[in-house]
Amino acid sequence: MFETRLKEAAAQVEAHLLEVMKPFGELPVVEAMRYASAGGKRLRAFLVLESARLHGVDSQQAIWPATAIEAMHAYSLVHDDLPCMDDDDMRRGLPTTHIKWDECTAVLAGDALQTLAFECVSRDECHEDAAVRAELTVSLARAAGAQGMVLGQALDIAAETAPVPLTLQEITRLQAGKTGALIAWSATAGAVMGKADIEPLMRYSLDLGLAFQIADDILDVEGDAAKVGKAVGKDAEAGKATFVSLLGLEGAKTRARDLVTDACDALSIYGKDADTLREAARFVISRDS
Repeated sequence: MFETRLKEAAAQVEAHLLEVMKPFGELPVVEAMRYASAGGKRLRAFLVLESARLHGVDSQQAIWPATAIEAMHAYSLVHDDLPCMDDDDMRRGLPTTHIKWDECTAVLAGDALQTLAFECVSRDECHEDAAVRAELTVSLARAAGAQGMVLGQALDIAAETAPVPLTLQEITRLQAGKTGALIAWSATAGAVMGKADIEPLMRYSLDLGLAFQIADDILDVEGDAAKVGKAVGKDAEAGKATFVSLLGLEGAKTRARDLVTDACDALSIYGKDADTLREAARFVISRDS
């Protein structure tokens, strides 16, 4: 069921992104936006759509925040890949946006994808209640900005030149922003739209986000670059502290499994209706890319 719904979410968001960007024309920066936002598993979009389904939110409304989070995620990857950041040449098995075009186009495409995300959640089609649209917009700003993803990225950059490696507590805080903040927003968006308590899905998403990052650290050690779609082994080469370097490979795997168990337990209020979200949690630590 999970894999089917994940593929359905990916197809729906892919089509909606193209539809939303259709009026933008064919300028190189727009082509770069389409290129950068194409492909991927669309896990964040899936979380939006699935949390919306749990709360009886119309799919025609839920597609807007699902599209928004994928635009925001795409922007973050474009900027993360730049030479001034992680300096990656490959993403999802293809040349990164600044390699395909140039750095200026990549920066502008990322900027435009970020603003597109805010447009999507603030449009009337997203929700009939302006207060709900406002909450989605403000919470997305917090998740993406200096209290969330950008904070995590800044801490990650600072760690590269820090005199001592980060501690486990410091890495956990870093990744809660860099990776976890957008995942948490995605998983709770449906509850916000349904005007329900977000706490169960927040607890689920925090554990899920951390497990996702630990799985990424494991893939950097064990993964196949052809399957992962980008270079592996970069963390070890750079001497970066990771969950694997601090916990050991088996310790990291155990920690990820424990987090998935906790994430699934957080969904008990939803009963069997949340089984697909439980499958998603198990998927994040079993993926090979």
